[in-house]
Amino acid sequence: MNRSQFPSPRRRRGFTLIEVVVVIAIMGILIGLLLPAVQKVRESAVRLECANNLKQLGLAFHNHHSARGFFPSGGWAWYFAPTYSNGRPVTGPEQKAGWGFQVLPYVEGDTAWKAGPVVAIGTTNKVFFCPARRGSQTVTYRDNYQPPLTGGTITHALCDYAASNREGTGVVRRFLPTRTTEITDGTSVTLMVAEKRLNRRFLGQPQDDDNEGYTVGWNSDTIRKTSLPPKFDLNEPTGDGDNLFGSAHPSRMNAVFADGSVRVVSYSISRRRFSALGNKSDGRVVSGDDF
Repeated sequence: MNRSQFPSPRRRRGFTLIEVVVVIAIMGILIGLLLPAVQKVRESAVRLECANNLKQLGLAFHNHHSARGFFPSGGWAWYFAPTYSNGRPVTGPEQKAGWGFQVLPYVEGDTAWKAGPVVAIGTTNKVFFCPARRGSQTVTYRDNYQPPLTGGTITHALCDYAASNREGTGVVRRFLPTRTTEITDGTSVTLMVAEKRLNRRFLGQPQDDDNEGYTVGWNSDTIRKTSLPPKFDLNEPTGDGDNLFGSAHPSRMNAVFADGSVRVVSYSISRRRFSALGNKSDGRVVSGDDF
């Protein structure tokens, strides 16, 4: 049989340039529609994880109060290391380290708490870091404690949260711990711990408000002011968080109140209202709709 009597099979042709361009354009549109949704899901997830950190810190504060009869204090000063007596951590007004050190037994940090000041200062704890900003992080530099602990350098585990407030009117105050009975404005409308504002340009480098770490006593690393509203993180060649609360989350930050509830506080909150949230006994009434 002569094969030439039969028509040859039709060859399959490839995509034309126009078809390829159309497909790429469609994919670009779909990716453009998908990315914002993915970013929103991610932001929602990290915000929830951050809120859970604050929930754990709120529980730690209340467990401390149940065990000791008072909330942790703000400590004494940045140049004092955590206080130990006969190898055991001191509690109450004599503890010179800040609230972050004092809540360690209640945030699965009991081992670091008991291991001595150098270990406690340098041991990171996931609960102190907001995932929107960074993972667990430390900085190492000269030992400036009085008296020195190492005679050389020392590693500091950092922190993304701070207590209220630098003005001395909040739940966490210098030297003396606070009891719930002293929160006369109501625990549900009194700020206790929230996210702190930082300059993201210098994360991982020692800076004035992000170098001493979570154990420090009465320092902007762990105590912030409520006389000014919170602000979004900055990313600038100079400057720091300026003692303000704030966060890496857009439009609002997470905060835990003295009743243990976690809520969001908008950056647009008025100065007067935020100041009232920070003061535990000024007599000003702030409703949950005000922030």
